[in-house]
Amino acid sequence: MDGDNLGQIIILVVLVVFSGFFSATETAFSSINKIRIKNMANNGDKRAAAVIELSEDFDKLLSTILIGNNIVNISASSIATILFITYFPRHGASISTIVMTFIVLVFGEITPKSIAKDFPEKFAMFSVPFVRVLCVVLTPVNFIFSLWKSMLSKVFVSDENRGLTEEELLTMVEEAQGDGGIDNEEGELIRNAIEFNDIQVSDVHTPRVDVVAIDENDSRDEIDRVFCSSNFTRLPVYKDTIDNIIGVINQKDFYNSNKFKGDIKDIMSKPLYVIPNMKISELLPLLQANKTHIAVITDEYGGTVGIVTLEDILEELVGEIWDEHDEVVEEFIKINENEYKVIGSADLDDFFDLFDMKNDFESSTVGGWITEEMNRFPKVGDSFVYEKLNVTVTKANSRRIYEAIVRVNDEYVINEEN
Repeated sequence: MDGDNLGQIIILVVLVVFSGFFSATETAFSSINKIRIKNMANNGDKRAAAVIELSEDFDKLLSTILIGNNIVNISASSIATILFITYFPRHGASISTIVMTFIVLVFGEITPKSIAKDFPEKFAMFSVPFVRVLCVVLTPVNFIFSLWKSMLSKVFVSDENRGLTEEELLTMVEEAQGDGGIDNEEGELIRNAIEFNDIQVSDVHTPRVDVVAIDENDSRDEIDRVFCSSNFTRLPVYKDTIDNIIGVINQKDFYNSNKFKGDIKDIMSKPLYVIPNMKISELLPLLQANKTHIAVITDEYGGTVGIVTLEDILEELVGEIWDEHDEVVEEFIKINENEYKVIGSADLDDFFDLFDMKNDFESSTVGGWITEEMNRFPKVGDSFVYEKLNVTVTKANSRRIYEAIVRVNDEYVINEEN
């Protein structure tokens, strides 16, 4: 082997190494976690800051990498062809094509991209000094390509929204949980915060039939009895009918002899009235501004739909809040592997999530869904089948469903196991 051929082989090896470098750099910059890189830059990492700077003009970065990659690949193929023709005059070109295709695929594409995919931030920071220099060197070429891209963008107009959607955010949270970056509790809190703006007061309220309230003319003993039996710290006050709630009294004020002299109006605060479709994200600052914990939900006719409390809103973020006086109510009680006891007031979204099903119904509770499905007020013992579920009403009256037994069909369970 003469000196010229040895030099060509060395150049060929260097070009393949550069091919792998460009391929890995492209993958690294496409796969970096921007949030992680920004945190590193905020902590004083200069290379991370340089990575962010390059990523902000990704079109220029990508064209630089692709130009460099194609230059080295074409050069490598040309040198390999000359080299193989020297040793195999008849079939040198064909052998060169086969060998270089294998080498470029393995060492110039697949292997470096796989490595960079596993360590994108580290490789991006490793390669950033060289890539910055190359961006400067190839500025004239990049300028030509930028003009070409501008012309193409006028021909092919994209109406795609590049903003991050709520669904994509939720997917990111699920991936972070799967990777172990956040635990289940943190993931649930983030999901609740993302979905917070979509929840209406009617989704979290206490319905009218469950509201514990007092008449403005009730005696002190009667009010004391209601406070003791309900364990509530605040009670709505109505005049004549619960559809006419005129105020709210606080337990502390009621038992404070300096404030309560016998007339309930002395300790009654003015209620806050809201409509059923108000977002809880809008109600929360309203409750804070009015320094109250309860809002009365009214319909278009002025009647009472129910009440919503500050605790109801906070529970949508952090989950159920129980104190030592609360009676813990389980909405879903597992009877056996495929059977559950479900209370009628259970949230319908949680119900369908439990059985990994999609909720396309307008009702917000399981009891409302059962009534909607049967198109009438069901009686105890009534049952129906919905997709993979057998639903049987076990506790109800003429106006309301209190409990049902839900069982997954045996046929579905067998098919799922198979």
